[in-house]
Amino acid sequence: MTELRRLGASDLKIAPLVLGGNVFGWTADRDASFAVLDAFVDGGGTMIDTADVYSAWVPGHEGGESETMIGEWLRVSGKRDRVQIATKVGMLPGEGGEKLAPSRIAAACEASLKRLSTDYIDLYFAHQDDDAQSQDAVAAAFAKLVEAGKVRVLGASNFRAARLKSAIERARAAGLPHYQVLQPEYNLVSREKFEGELQDYCVENNIGVVPYYGLASGFLTGKYRSAEDQKKSVRGQRMTDLLAGKGQTMLAAMDDVAKETGATLAQVALAWLIAQPGVTAPIASATRVEQVHDLLPAMDLRLSDDQLARLTDAGV
Repeated sequence: MTELRRLGASDLKIAPLVLGGNVFGWTADRDASFAVLDAFVDGGGTMIDTADVYSAWVPGHEGGESETMIGEWLRVSGKRDRVQIATKVGMLPGEGGEKLAPSRIAAACEASLKRLSTDYIDLYFAHQDDDAQSQDAVAAAFAKLVEAGKVRVLGASNFRAARLKSAIERARAAGLPHYQVLQPEYNLVSREKFEGELQDYCVENNIGVVPYYGLASGFLTGKYRSAEDQKKSVRGQRMTDLLAGKGQTMLAAMDDVAKETGATLAQVALAWLIAQPGVTAPIASATRVEQVHDLLPAMDLRLSDDQLARLTDAGV
């Protein structure tokens, strides 16, 4: 059985892989979404990550589609007590204003709770920083949700080190709940946004880290190795810079480790993340049950120090 990990200094204990919910109600319809969610939880996964803005970028969508799908699954499956739900506020405008306006935080939380068919959110993220708002006012708005029992733990996504530090310090000074989790972009070929000052701060202050884009939009599965491969998917066109840069070197190093371990490239990429200082669990999405079955073994894959070092060096 996969050992659960404490998420930073919070009371949450989670499996070392988080299921990304951005695809639900978008590239995964109801049947596919339910099947993926069931397979993830039945396979030992515990946390599902979504956001109110998923998938507002799709023509005809308004945002909230992912939360609504997850909420319907929770009602039908009866598995609310087996999962932790993480969602976010700050990118979808609506009642109360935009971004992290205190009135928007309050209204957005109510809307998310309704769509998710639950009376509490395990982990509530500020989806992005909002320097137009006082950090004291933002902290007070989130504190009201915690005090009301609507939110268990607070997190920040896409924050720079200085802003994360000041937000936490100001909340602590006021005796209010503070961000205990960070969700940055981080993977084998995209490391500059987290490594360095931000990672050091999280490690030193026991901030749990759940990075997104763990598979670099599919690049680290080995799906895109040539210009011809790029034509197979809408996402493929985003891979040009990686293929022309360090991507090929990284895939070669991953191929070697995959041969040595018998693991897939996706499992190797996620296992590397799971082993990084400060990281509690990376986030990965799936639209098919087969993909879930490919992702889950990463939770128990232990790479050697030599294998970790070779992968790390390939991305430099």
